[in-house]
Amino acid sequence: MRDSMKIKRIERMTIADLDEVLQIENASFSDPWQRLAFENALDSQFSRALVARGPNGKIVAYTVYWIAGPECHILNIAVHPEMRRKGLGSLLMDTILEDARKCSCEEVVLEVRPSNLPAIALYQKYGFAPIGVRRRYYSNNEDAIVMRLYLSTKE
Repeated sequence: MRDSMKIKRIERMTIADLDEVLQIENASFSDPWQRLAFENALDSQFSRALVARGPNGKIVAYTVYWIAGPECHILNIAVHPEMRRKGLGSLLMDTILEDARKCSCEEVVLEVRPSNLPAIALYQKYGFAPIGVRRRYYSNNEDAIVMRLYLSTKE
């Protein structure tokens, strides 16, 4: 049994979740989102923000993505450092892709740091392919690899 099966539930992120989400965000990224970015995501009509809760009810992972017309844009996926390599990133990705298909999205796009090899491996596992580079995209001037996955229109 995969460890991700121990997840109690995946649910919508709320303002009350932000302290736990920000702890994971700050532990995961050198250029973390600030609270206001998450608050704005929670208010956006295009945004979906989800948390995965462990058996004890604590948040162990989260994602923020947009669905706008035919495109799903993944903005953020993070897993608590102590819970990595247990299938949680895949569980979130499965959830995002299922939602994108239900919303008739044709493609999913994202940006990722070239230095984030675990994330790149996850995306490639799902069939994402690089389509470009955004130069000096991140605050430390690191580039971003733009990746895209075309979704099948047939089920």
